[in-house]
Amino acid sequence: MNKEEQLKLSSQVCFPIYSVSRLLTKSYKPYLDKMGITYPQYLVLLVLWEKDEVTVNQITEKLLLNTNTVSPLLKRMQQSNLIERHRCKNDERSVIIQLTNKGKELKKEASPIPEKLLQTLLTATIELPDIINLKELLEEWIGILGEQKQNH
Repeated sequence: MNKEEQLKLSSQVCFPIYSVSRLLTKSYKPYLDKMGITYPQYLVLLVLWEKDEVTVNQITEKLLLNTNTVSPLLKRMQQSNLIERHRCKNDERSVIIQLTNKGKELKKEASPIPEKLLQTLLTATIELPDIINLKELLEEWIGILGEQKQNH
């Protein structure tokens, strides 16, 4: 591929991934609107439904986000009574995030969402193994790109 071809949008690996990410997030919107949460809040809730009472740093690491992105998000979630924030007893510098009853109750409402979205993605030409393989490939890329970030 020549230099001119390399700079075409259609030649970029990142653009289809970016577009799919945006379209998937948009697909979540009707479900999350019913729950009164945003997609980033949903991601935080997924982390907390997996393991409640984690530090802000653990959330940022899991979601590959910066603290300055997560902190205002957590503040809004606290104002919506989805989470509570409190200082760690063992380390005053750490803030522990804990689900409220309201945050825990949303798990039941959210439980059918992944299956509904999966059904949207499955077609005559796209089967479950294809989706699983793509997810595994993307996770590998996250690992590769995450290492690059740390090394620079």
